[in-house]
Amino acid sequence: MKYVYGLALLGCLIFWSSCRNDFESVPSTGNLEFSKDTVYLDTVFTNIGSSTYNLKVYNRSDEDINIPSVRLGTGESSYYRLNVDGVPGKIFENVQIMAKDSIFIFIETTADINDFPADESRFLYTDQILFDSGANQQEVELVTLVQDAVFLFPEDLGNGMFETLNLGQDGDGNDILIEGFFLDDTELTFTNEKPYVIYGFAAVGPGKTLNVQPGARVHFHADSGILVANTGSIKANGLPSSDPELLENEIIFEGDRLEPDFSDIPGQWFTIWLTAGSTNNEFSYTTIKNSVVGILMDSNDGDETLTLKNVQIYNSANVGLLARTGNVYGENMVINNAGQSALACSIGGTYTFNHCTFANYWTGSFRSFPAVTLDNIIDETTGMDLTATFNNCIVYGN
Repeated sequence: MKYVYGLALLGCLIFWSSCRNDFESVPSTGNLEFSKDTVYLDTVFTNIGSSTYNLKVYNRSDEDINIPSVRLGTGESSYYRLNVDGVPGKIFENVQIMAKDSIFIFIETTADINDFPADESRFLYTDQILFDSGANQQEVELVTLVQDAVFLFPEDLGNGMFETLNLGQDGDGNDILIEGFFLDDTELTFTNEKPYVIYGFAAVGPGKTLNVQPGARVHFHADSGILVANTGSIKANGLPSSDPELLENEIIFEGDRLEPDFSDIPGQWFTIWLTAGSTNNEFSYTTIKNSVVGILMDSNDGDETLTLKNVQIYNSANVGLLARTGNVYGENMVINNAGQSALACSIGGTYTFNHCTFANYWTGSFRSFPAVTLDNIIDETTGMDLTATFNNCIVYGN
């Protein structure tokens, strides 16, 4: 008999729940609340998609509500894209929010600077998310700065293949290839008129010099960098800036993610690679940040093949300055925070640092390397000459 009572009770519950309409709602009365009244999507490069930003929409009432429409102000022609409670689009109808509940709206944008007024290298693009219409309409503003840029990238060879650089052969006689390209003569001067965005490795050919002018901004996509070939040079000489925050005359090398959340994330791009035989490389009033290795200097044993004055290297995933059999002069330089050492001079070489700071407070993971590493070791029985002079320098870390 108890089973009969149990079945009867279950039947009553099913009957009661079937009579309840969970989706019965009342129209929105324009009393929605939002996590922010303006969504700033920060700066994006032309034709490069932004990160995804979110907006939370709250129903604080005791009733389930129905929003007749949620749409972008310029409709389907908008450069913004929405995802409303899991559904992508630009115009939505009958969006429901349960009582005392909320929904997420995710926002992205991709814009082409050529679609904006002529001769504009930076353009502030705005739109709105409109909730309902008429007297009940509410708005959330959308704002992003679209930035034109000079894009440098390897040639697309088709079938998923791209132009490569040959770094020599491995121990088995196989070619060592990396995705990259040689800069032609028209590309060997980086100005401050537009930022540069590099995909793959931009290489400076033998006997060529890449000149980076004061105020230039150079951005790298993931796993990208600059490579200076044998007898090639890079000269990145900025100037002092009147505003220490704007750094308008300083040269900056960093990743291509411009959102504030990425401003101090290490490892966003690879390195500035001064390969064996590159010569007369100069950096002054320059900041290098958020790379895997800030500067990688390979087997340069000539006369001062790398000069660094008023240079800052920050947030390197591995090493700030890694020199192997190098010849380096540094003055008024700061190398701060690296996953291994801020400065690593290996396999001998000649190094002079005046009034420099090497401070490593890396907190991303446990760091077992010292802030500064020096060695002259080739193998267990062989070494190279090593001369390292530090005048009035600070070496410190956690």
